[in-house]
Amino acid sequence: MTKRISATPEAIALIQKLTAQYGPIIFMQSGGCCEGSGPLCMPANEFRPSPSDVILGEIADAVFYMSDSHFSFSQNTHTILDAVPGSGGSFSLECGTGQAFITKSRLYTDHELQQLDPAKRCGY
Repeated sequence: MTKRISATPEAIALIQKLTAQYGPIIFMQSGGCCEGSGPLCMPANEFRPSPSDVILGEIADAVFYMSDSHFSFSQNTHTILDAVPGSGGSFSLECGTGQAFITKSRLYTDHELQQLDPAKRCGY
């Protein structure tokens, strides 16, 4: 089956570092402008998904959620989580580490689309 999300080695290393420091973490990408357009990393116990949020998958034991509105226009793309030099969003756990989580995407091939699991929504 085709996965909806993957990560670079840099992102996995930063996830492992943050998990060691904070315990279990999650990601939420809500869409919109400003900081809402990037993934927000937070402690898992501080996040309550809405019924329409979509679970893209897990990266290094961190669940990656996406808002329904953002997923509606990106559902035909594969999401790639990366960590790059810079400053993360002011509310994201990587803020102050010298790295920032970003997402990149690419269109699925026709073959991948045929192999794609249905979207998993949190409450529906």
